[in-house]
Amino acid sequence: MKQHTKRHTVIDSPYGPLTLVATDGVLCGLYMTDQRHRPPEENFGGPGDPDDTPFAEVAEELRAYFAGELRDFSVQLHLHGTPFQRSVWAELRRIPYGETRSYGQLADTLGNPNASRAVGLANGRNPLGIIVPCHRVVGADGSLTGYGGGLERKRQLLDFERGGQGGQGEGREGREGREGREGREGHLALF
Repeated sequence: MKQHTKRHTVIDSPYGPLTLVATDGVLCGLYMTDQRHRPPEENFGGPGDPDDTPFAEVAEELRAYFAGELRDFSVQLHLHGTPFQRSVWAELRRIPYGETRSYGQLADTLGNPNASRAVGLANGRNPLGIIVPCHRVVGADGSLTGYGGGLERKRQLLDFERGGQGGQGEGREGREGREGREGREGHLALF
């Protein structure tokens, strides 16, 4: 049986540090700090070089996204999950930038209108936040409901995509001591 190589790196973003995880050079995780359902750090593999594949490409796409220059990510992904979870995550990627869908709408799209709770559970287990845009899913009445990265981050991401200020307060301002691409120890700064 083939042994898979897992590596990780941490990059900075307007929403705080993001941990990128890759298996055999393919992105399989993007986790925020204090994220619900975040795997233990020992599951992320050894430290990876931020300039290696896929980290450099992911960092560049995220930089372009946060600069308002990119709406759809093209980096190769490897999504580990059940067939149902993967079908939900595929539908998440079809939600247009700046738009939202309800859990019920996603369940309808998947052909199972009674599965909104299961859709919500799969949404909460999304291993690739932001890139697989689970933040674009809201309650049936349009209200902000659960988000693994916290409701404030969800609100910021949605505001950002709708042309608001998004994560400006937490990210772009208030970063002391950053020079060029180097951030805090162990972090690649996007801004």
